[in-house]
Amino acid sequence: MAEGDTLLSVDYEIFGKVQGVFFRKYTQAEGKKLGLVGWVQNTDRGTVQGQLQGPISKVRHMQEWLETRGSPKSHIDKANFNNEKVILKLDYSDFQIVK
Repeated sequence: MAEGDTLLSVDYEIFGKVQGVFFRKYTQAEGKKLGLVGWVQNTDRGTVQGQLQGPISKVRHMQEWLETRGSPKSHIDKANFNNEKVILKLDYSDFQIVK
């Protein structure tokens, strides 16, 4: 299997001004644009968390987007990524916003 075909799963949590600024909507749109699957939700701690799955290069692109861009009105202080692992198949069929 070529590097580009390897599927990756990674959990994320984004800190900063990420609630009330359409962060989830933009994250979902960016994920879908890249062809990734997973989910995104607000937490009680004022952060946004979720999971990304897809080809390594696309996941890396999305990680960078989450760390540096986000939604236009958001302000990202920090992005944590953990539980990164290679997977054989995707666990989701699309990218969802979890309420």
